[in-house]
Amino acid sequence: MEKVFVFGHKNPDTDSITAAISYAYLKEQLGMNVEAVRLGTVTGETAYVLEHFGFEAPRLIEKAATEVGRVILVDHNEKQQSVDDIEDVQIIEVIDHHRIANFETSDPLYYRAEPVGCTATIVKKLYKENGIEIPKNIAGLMLSAIISDSLLFQSPTFTEEDRLAADELALICETDPLLYGLEMLKAGTDLSGKSLEDLIALDAKEFMIDEIKIEIAQVNAVDVESVMSQQGELEDLIYRVIAEKGLGLFLFVVTDIINNDSTFLALGKEAERASSAFNVTLLNNRGMLKGIVSRKMQIVPVLTDALK
Repeated sequence: MEKVFVFGHKNPDTDSITAAISYAYLKEQLGMNVEAVRLGTVTGETAYVLEHFGFEAPRLIEKAATEVGRVILVDHNEKQQSVDDIEDVQIIEVIDHHRIANFETSDPLYYRAEPVGCTATIVKKLYKENGIEIPKNIAGLMLSAIISDSLLFQSPTFTEEDRLAADELALICETDPLLYGLEMLKAGTDLSGKSLEDLIALDAKEFMIDEIKIEIAQVNAVDVESVMSQQGELEDLIYRVIAEKGLGLFLFVVTDIINNDSTFLALGKEAERASSAFNVTLLNNRGMLKGIVSRKMQIVPVLTDALK
């Protein structure tokens, strides 16, 4: 039986990695030959999760078509966020909770997209719908993804469906989500040993809004100013990325996980238009987003309306 790759987006976060592992396990139980793989470096937060629940990181790939003919996408659908040769393979399934953009296929496929806070919430439903029991360690991965995507249940993306899923998963994996979740998030804010190049690429996603290509990178921190203290060097790096990729905007967002606010650095020709969309006046290319922590729900929709 031909192997199928399951993977999340480039610069993978905890949901992207754990969704690939969790969904691959489900498909294996249903008789499919699958392998969970990844499209980028594992973050400190994700490494903490994998070690805690006894998993190795999925294998890193740069191309898919050299090994398989069919793939399953989790936690993304936009082609610029996927494997570089995505057009050379057949997408047979998508499991996602984001907007649908820049996506089309030549063949029918199974597409499951729901307006919930985390891919894991959808994957959990699929276990139930297929009558497959969730192993304790897999439940731990999915719980971790919900905690991560919701910033410990504080994000506006967090829905009642996510809450119910988290409660059930916590029982299965016998984990206190608040105690464990705080330690997990702290692991993700440990940026020691990370270069500035790492910071702007750790959790960066590209988006196309009409004909404007933008990139939004987001990191979580306890001390925002410790990250922004090297603004000059960050700007030099970001301007290089803008030139290399032809971006109209690069937004570097540092989210304070204690106060649930974000500070952003906006660069590129669309920077002023972007900041105006949030009713923020840039000061030295920086602005504050009070109460904003979600790229998916609070940042991308605003920019989509503003840049059309």
